[in-house]
Amino acid sequence: MYIDLLVQLKNAQMAGRKNIKLPHSKMDLAVAQLLEKNGFVKSVTKKGRAPKRVLDLELNPENPINGVKFTSKPSIRMYKGYRDLYSVKKGYGIGVVTTSKGIMTQSQAREQKVGGQLLFEIW
Repeated sequence: MYIDLLVQLKNAQMAGRKNIKLPHSKMDLAVAQLLEKNGFVKSVTKKGRAPKRVLDLELNPENPINGVKFTSKPSIRMYKGYRDLYSVKKGYGIGVVTTSKGIMTQSQAREQKVGGQLLFEIW
């Protein structure tokens, strides 16, 4: 799940690792590709064949992750309309939303005028 991906990513950066390997899932791949587009991860590659497929993430030391806030959890899900989506840390971070059009940042969701489940904020 994406929560495990983010926790392992942050811990690996704090430990000074250059890359990590995680079990593959479609949700983790979509979140990792979004983090790659926004510069938190240097590269994302899918390796192996099912059922032992893994994601190999190369960390970006120039743009470290300073914090993560999980807004939706399996027990409490938060849904927001596109008008309620706001910038994270005055533009220094991103918020990730899962919508009917896929996983995207809050700013992309506002541009496309689509709301959804607010997953997490990262800065």
